[in-house]
Amino acid sequence: MVQVNYDANSDALSIVLVSKPVKESAEILPDVIADFDADGRVIAFEILDASRIIDPATFGDGK
Repeated sequence: MVQVNYDANSDALSIVLVSKPVKESAEILPDVIADFDADGRVIAFEILDASRIIDPATFGDGK
């Protein structure tokens, strides 16, 4: 099950595709980080300065 969380304090949006340990992370675009498992599969994304591209109110707790 995909989990999407917005943290208003850090202005970061995380999208977790699979709940597994992260082996490696890489910035694939400016302010977009992909997390990979031990097999090299993408398991999560994090978007920094997320309020530039999303409306935090979409997530209820965003301000």
